[in-house]
Amino acid sequence: MQRRVSGWAPSRRELALWVSAAAGRGAAGRELGVRVVAASESRRLNGHFRGRDQATNVLSFSPSRLPRAAARASPPLGDLVICARVLRAEARAQGKPLKAHWAHLIVHGTLHLVGYDHERSRDAQRMERREVAVLRRLGFANPYRSA
Repeated sequence: MQRRVSGWAPSRRELALWVSAAAGRGAAGRELGVRVVAASESRRLNGHFRGRDQATNVLSFSPSRLPRAAARASPPLGDLVICARVLRAEARAQGKPLKAHWAHLIVHGTLHLVGYDHERSRDAQRMERREVAVLRRLGFANPYRSA
């Protein structure tokens, strides 16, 4: 994880715990990159990869979209790109603890990397149920309920 974040950000240990809880056996022995970026970079990446001209909270990049590294110690799970500014603004607007929102977005992004999606209603319900269950096991409240 690159740490150039003003304000609070989770430790590597917390990130690893959240990723492991979300990915389960799918993460065993695999690398996940977490990069925290400014809103301008989030907007650029979101525009380039998703066609949306705005900063976003989390972007997930599967290994097929990553540049090939020469000799990796373990196979990549993928990369998550977090915009801390968007994340903080959402937590504040939704009345959620910052740590809980970080956990939610790391779990959400990781689930994308292991095959979950929310493009169709049925898939979205499945993904949401998984997010809620993982976060509950980690000690966090349901992120989809009003604060």
